[in-house]
Amino acid sequence: MSQAGNPGMSMAGPQAHDKRPLSPHLQVWRWHVTMATSIFHRASGVALYLGAIVLTTWVMALASGPEAYGAYMAFLMSPLCLLVLFGITAAACYHLANGIRHLAWDAGKGFDPKVSTATGWATIIAGAVGAVLVFALAFLA
Repeated sequence: MSQAGNPGMSMAGPQAHDKRPLSPHLQVWRWHVTMATSIFHRASGVALYLGAIVLTTWVMALASGPEAYGAYMAFLMSPLCLLVLFGITAAACYHLANGIRHLAWDAGKGFDPKVSTATGWATIIAGAVGAVLVFALAFLA
């Protein structure tokens, strides 16, 4: 295809295409809690996929009998797996709290910058506190 047939390419060649300015990104925007909550919401959603895999393998071990279940539970109780499980729990608690925040936004509430900042911090705190409470209840029971 010739350059004349491609309206997106200038007559200066493909190198001129590389000189175009980039759209604003992380270098331009000042970090704000609402920006962080958006990123955390996406990351927690990805972490919940890992949690679904852990839950599925747990059910498979449970269905495979006492020996398989015992071995899997011993694996899950290792320090590294407990850290992963805590992360998954934090992701679930955060995703839930931020989902409730999004439901309020769907109703047209909470768009004021001060309210949005306050609810952003509340979701982050709720995720952390919720994970600690779930783990505390799990290990005290």
